[in-house]
Amino acid sequence: MSHRSLRSLLVVAFSLFLVAISARLTAQDSLVGTGKKTEQPAKGKEGKLKPGTLLMEHILDAHEFHFLSIGEHHVTIPLPVILYSPQNGFSFFISSKFEHGNATYNGYRLVNEAYLEKLKEEGVDIKKKRLSAEKIISVDSEGKWIENVKVYDFSMTRNVVQMLLGLILLVWLLLNVAKKYKKNGAMSAPSGFQNALEPVITFVRDEVGKSCLGSKYEKYMPYLLTVFFFILIGNLIGLLPGTANVTGNIAFTAVLGVISFIVILASSNKHYWGHIFNPPGVPLGVKFILVPVEVLGVFTKPFALIIRLFANMVAGHMIITCLVMLIFIFGALNQGVGYGFSPVSVAFCIFIYFIEILVAFLQAFIFTNLTAVFIGQAFEGGHSDEAHA
Repeated sequence: MSHRSLRSLLVVAFSLFLVAISARLTAQDSLVGTGKKTEQPAKGKEGKLKPGTLLMEHILDAHEFHFLSIGEHHVTIPLPVILYSPQNGFSFFISSKFEHGNATYNGYRLVNEAYLEKLKEEGVDIKKKRLSAEKIISVDSEGKWIENVKVYDFSMTRNVVQMLLGLILLVWLLLNVAKKYKKNGAMSAPSGFQNALEPVITFVRDEVGKSCLGSKYEKYMPYLLTVFFFILIGNLIGLLPGTANVTGNIAFTAVLGVISFIVILASSNKHYWGHIFNPPGVPLGVKFILVPVEVLGVFTKPFALIIRLFANMVAGHMIITCLVMLIFIFGALNQGVGYGFSPVSVAFCIFIYFIEILVAFLQAFIFTNLTAVFIGQAFEGGHSDEAHA
């Protein structure tokens, strides 16, 4: 509870601080031309820092892995861009052709903050047009947006690439462990990485599977272990500098929630649906109120899984990013204050970083445990108290 209280306090404090100084931060200079480089989106006309832009750049998906910037030079790993439009057909190229949104290529442009500011000055309603940074649009030879050209983006963004890398790592690790069990047998003492994974697997089996699913736990252990390790690997990789916060993407957690929702429904029985549509021991007049609530509860279960994982993983990354930006914000106000606050900011970053490692394991366990709890509720009455014990 102390960790959660501290994180909540930090979120509130830094949110209020950023709101208080937002009036001092200027907007970015509008983009002139289509192939010329401009100021970075994180800075305004006077070169001042834009915390909101930097924060969103860190959290949102992108078409490259960005590690650091030294002046005008950026250390990145560009990713493949795969586009299709009815007018132009398919297009394949590397995201570096866009030069971080400062150039057009093959009739397309990667939208950045500078281009959004330019469109706003031209009177374009960005929200109504559903236009945002990192979106690829079709443009003419002068760099003007062609709105009637629909662009379908099938690109390998950093979230997609990192998710595939996490999946490959998961399969490789577990297959190696399974190979050792097959070679040495289950009765031999574990060794190497097998020794590290076995207590975790045993913990999930005993504390999640058996305690929530009773005698049917073996049927669901493959899914529960896969979900646990997949989320855990995604959480841990996302803590490395330059990587994507995959589990902090609402699309990623939504897919996991929908899959769990399907498993929950597939595990349900007549007792489960009977308690929803005809709650026993409830007066008829109350049933008209209780039944809609119970039906709504069927859909709030996966929603809770989705939002819980997404919000917790985003919160930690936002806190660390805000702590780092405070150095530059104070430095912009007074250089001495910026240098003086640096040790404090770094110390807090290290502290929150270690908490995030704990949260990575905790959120993987919570998602897996709640999934098991909801599955156990779905076949309510399907296992006896003796089997549960």
